[in-house]
Amino acid sequence: MQDPTNNQLDAVAPGAKLVGFDTYRAAVSHSVVSLDVHTEHPERFRGCLDAGTAGDIHVFDISADEHAVHRTPALVARAPQHYFKFTLIEHGGGLIVQEGRETALRSGDMTIYDTDKPYSLLFDDAVRMSIVMFPKQMLEIPTEMLGRLTAVRLDGSTGVGAMIRPFVSSLAREVTEVDGHVARRLFRTAIDMVGTLLEANLANALTIGAHDALVRSILDYIDDHLSAPELNPSQIAAAHFISVRHLHALFADQGTTVSTIIRTRRLERCYDDLVNPLRAERSVTSIALDNGFIDPAHFSRTFRAHFGVPPSTLRPTRG
Repeated sequence: MQDPTNNQLDAVAPGAKLVGFDTYRAAVSHSVVSLDVHTEHPERFRGCLDAGTAGDIHVFDISADEHAVHRTPALVARAPQHYFKFTLIEHGGGLIVQEGRETALRSGDMTIYDTDKPYSLLFDDAVRMSIVMFPKQMLEIPTEMLGRLTAVRLDGSTGVGAMIRPFVSSLAREVTEVDGHVARRLFRTAIDMVGTLLEANLANALTIGAHDALVRSILDYIDDHLSAPELNPSQIAAAHFISVRHLHALFADQGTTVSTIIRTRRLERCYDDLVNPLRAERSVTSIALDNGFIDPAHFSRTFRAHFGVPPSTLRPTRG
């Protein structure tokens, strides 16, 4: 590794509070997804991790000297996490490895990878990254299609990538300065932008077939009818002129179920409403009912199991 002091001047964010390797490894290893972190020079390593969370969306600003990060098969089996990680290389470079792909990344490049599958990130010198981590269900792109894009280089210098890059970069840089409803809106915007970038790259690589178009249509229908408590697989299947069995098979191929999709999207909408100051006068129960839940007690249990906090703790503080 080159002189770490010189590398840090280029790679580390201004004002970053650098820590030693043991502290950095602990922070990275417990940042939602379990990871193994290694470096050849722990005695002179310096790194920094700033993080922001809004529900189940996480944004990280990471600066660090030479190191490697591994999500091993054992870690995946012990603690599966149904997330995607979208990473922008701000400074430096490295290598992303997943599903047999090994892709070199340099400053300005972006990539996405799946936390339910083993992966490695290898950095030979100091690096700075902006990372957005979010549940897979938040992307309206079939999982098998996204598998074509994991651990590949996404260009951040031209086209859609050039428009998305500055937003993700500034979001990570200011991640500790926003919270509550503002953070949630900004984080959701970042995910929408990531989805647009991925769709643009998929469009360049293939033509969406009838199967994928049907899945997209079903997801749109679910979103449009989330507030209806009676929304169910039979209704969705009938609206798309397919059997219920076919409907279930479509989502089984993606490792999920129709009921899981409906529940997760309802919970996401409830979270957005709960942190929205414009809805501060609405009760938790009324927000749950507005989004298709019919049993307040069941909603509260389901919400806490999904987000780790009771819904009442998210209400905006009144002046």
